[in-house]
Amino acid sequence: MRILLVEDDALLGDGMQKSLGHLGFTVDWMRDGRQGENALDGEEYAAVVLDLGLPQQDGLALLQAVRDKGLHTPILILTARDSKTDKLKGFGLGADDYVVKPIDMEELAARLRALIRRSAGRSAPHLCIGAVEIDPDARLAWCDGKQVELSAKEFAVLELLMQNAGRVLTRAQLEQSLYGWSDSADSNTVEVFIHHLRRKLGSDFIRTLRGIGYSVGRET
Repeated sequence: MRILLVEDDALLGDGMQKSLGHLGFTVDWMRDGRQGENALDGEEYAAVVLDLGLPQQDGLALLQAVRDKGLHTPILILTARDSKTDKLKGFGLGADDYVVKPIDMEELAARLRALIRRSAGRSAPHLCIGAVEIDPDARLAWCDGKQVELSAKEFAVLELLMQNAGRVLTRAQLEQSLYGWSDSADSNTVEVFIHHLRRKLGSDFIRTLRGIGYSVGRET
């Protein structure tokens, strides 16, 4: 899942980008509020982690601006500001969660996944389609009740397809979720991941619509 991190502290931002990357997220990191708003204008993200004390544009101003534009992406405020007034203002402007620094990275990842689930209208953490089941929090997958070993990128492709069960996702949509601005993908990367998943989960689990994209059946 691709998320946006807006954080001006270089050491903290670098550490969060790496830690969340290890926990299954693709992280675009912006250093000021104006960059953050521009990123949200041009890209689609599963969630946003937003600091408040930002240069160029304060985090609360960014939050208000993107909500005024009708953006419904889940936004988690992560800040050193711990006053009740700041918390109430953040929620009042449309924040979905408000966390005071410091926070354990596994907890932050769990909070982000919960926000993303709720924004998609799901409450259960596990996804199950036919014989395939995944636990996005634990990064585990099963087929016919047996655990299946998947690489991080294979799991990311599978998770995105299962989150969008019944919809066709194009290669461009999959690549956008898998790779941030600092990454690059070979022209056939998605096809390679799809091939590996079919070998591990069954050749009929992922459908190809030629010239359009890929899809899996609806959740059961």
